[in-house]
Amino acid sequence: MAWARWGCCPWLVLFCALGAWGHPKPVDLSGEDVRNCSISPPYLPVTAVNTTARLTALRQQMHIKNLSAYIIPETDAHMSEYIGNRDKRRAWITGFTGSAGTAVVTMGKAGLWTDSRYWTQAERQMDCNWELHKEVDIISIVTWLLNEVPAGGSVGFDPFLFSIGSWESYNTALKNSNIKLASTTANLVDLAWGSEKPQFPSQHIYALQDAFTGSTWQEKVADIRSQMQKHYKGPTAVLLSALDETAWLFNLRGSDIPYNPFFYSYTLLTDSSIRLFVNKDCLDSKTLKYLNSNCTGSMCVQLEDYSQVRGTVQTYASGDVKIWIGTSYTTYGLYEVIPVEKLIKDTYSPVMVTKAVKNSKEQALLRASHVRDAVAVIRYLVWLEKNVPKGTVDEFSGAQWLDQLRREEAFSSGPSFETISASGLNAALAHYSPTKEQHRKLSSDEMYLLDSGGQYWDGTTDITRTIHWGTPSAFQKEAYTRVLIGNIDLSRLVFPASTSGRVMEVFARRALWDVGLNYGHGTGHGIGNFLCVHEWPVGFQSGNIPMAKGMFTSIEPGYYQDGEFGIRLEDVALVVEAKTKYPGSYLTFEVVSLVPYDRNLIDVSLLSPEHLQYLNRYYQTIREKVGPELQQRLLLEEFEWLQRHTEPLSARAPCTASLASLLAVSSLTILSWSV
Repeated sequence: MAWARWGCCPWLVLFCALGAWGHPKPVDLSGEDVRNCSISPPYLPVTAVNTTARLTALRQQMHIKNLSAYIIPETDAHMSEYIGNRDKRRAWITGFTGSAGTAVVTMGKAGLWTDSRYWTQAERQMDCNWELHKEVDIISIVTWLLNEVPAGGSVGFDPFLFSIGSWESYNTALKNSNIKLASTTANLVDLAWGSEKPQFPSQHIYALQDAFTGSTWQEKVADIRSQMQKHYKGPTAVLLSALDETAWLFNLRGSDIPYNPFFYSYTLLTDSSIRLFVNKDCLDSKTLKYLNSNCTGSMCVQLEDYSQVRGTVQTYASGDVKIWIGTSYTTYGLYEVIPVEKLIKDTYSPVMVTKAVKNSKEQALLRASHVRDAVAVIRYLVWLEKNVPKGTVDEFSGAQWLDQLRREEAFSSGPSFETISASGLNAALAHYSPTKEQHRKLSSDEMYLLDSGGQYWDGTTDITRTIHWGTPSAFQKEAYTRVLIGNIDLSRLVFPASTSGRVMEVFARRALWDVGLNYGHGTGHGIGNFLCVHEWPVGFQSGNIPMAKGMFTSIEPGYYQDGEFGIRLEDVALVVEAKTKYPGSYLTFEVVSLVPYDRNLIDVSLLSPEHLQYLNRYYQTIREKVGPELQQRLLLEEFEWLQRHTEPLSARAPCTASLASLLAVSSLTILSWSV
């Protein structure tokens, strides 16, 4: 799936923005700013937001704090991938609503730094108070600050919106200057925003039913404490900052964050106590009892107000303690109150690493969610096949209908991200999502890329398929087939246990590289059990941990022809033991996504006998897993479609079936699940 934001792993924000992870970045190199700020009155698009009063209010707060500049990143206090409306400070102060970018305000100027995906959008949304800087690195921001901030001035920032890595980068860059970096815990944008700022969420926080959890929260707490006891540095506590860490640990879910079933929270787990920092009003009596919150023992959860976490951690850190943190998600707001000699630092917390490996029950739950998700996607593909030729479907209406189909599935809790429904040239834009006002009609003459997923109580899904209802060009078929080969080659790879994903990633690219093609994004990411659709630290990048049995990852090569079309084929796969001729500890992948590839786009002459064998085995698995589900629900049209689309492929008989048959097989090919 195309990452909607680049904040999921804070220390990789810049790395991601430059195209090393996620999905392709549309490069908008249109030359001139659509604004004309040199005339009086200035020319601005009607979409530009007047920020004069907002900047005046912010500068008043800066004056009170004696700050010469103030940095406003696009994130929340948990380094979340998706953020709630109350945390969209940069969007409020600038008017720019893109998901990536940093704003900096001085007493006389204001600048926004963002990457090429958002240049045109920023120009259309910002007024002439703002300079657009077409760069994203911290060095560029610091260079600007050195020119704009007077000697002896202070640059303010909210420490809860700075990752440890961001603070270190700014601090190092400003170290030899006569400018001070000032941590200010009272967020100045919040003060300027005032009563108009969205309120703190008050939605219900609930415990998952036992049927949808792999272990009880007590078992998870005991396991983390066991890891603390075995750690050679002797931590006395683990501090959890990422929202999915606390949600996973206690088997609790909420709805504070778009697309993710999370709630604002922190956890301080010690060897003898458990402190959960949360909005207590969101917990009913049933959940309080579930957490044993009415006692003070080692397995009783003591509730503290969300806002008290810094003070409590600071007080705890004053004792004879060692606090274990994951630096990727701990903000400077907590890091700065813990003496360095009392810190035990790893890139990821023990909860983040433990959560990445699913036990047998969790694996079964995720598999089951993918069967139901496949039903929804197949229903959508059948619907498209009938309606696209009529000219009645556009990108937006299609995405809405797919969301509705998923909501009809058992245990559904909405989409896992904003659906990417992209036709023709829009498919080359990785972060393109249609709106009610801006979309294209789906056409039988164009390729259609669908990247979508669902949240279910038993699992999170993410799948991408690319389709053509007409006659694709020879180049489109070759590119598609080579992307498919890359998907297959990585999916069927056998590799030694503990191999890093970045070592294997080349297998997904090799068929493209052979002819001088490539894609500018990463090849996969972890996925959770009713948690993050992008679950770190699993994947194929340098920052990911080695692959282990029980991990789930996406496998998603692609190819993008600027201004014409885009191709991506994404499956979710489970890491399992491989059966090898000789004894050894080897692993491979088991694909659990169950929607077929588009036969109309496959050039079978490029496939080896091994590729064909893999696809046909996958087709058979689709029939076995999804067919009975369709029959049970009396979805007879979809079942017939499934049967047609899972007919074996043959090198002697390239795709000559009817258009309907082609689409059918394309949908069901992916449904083949190798076991």
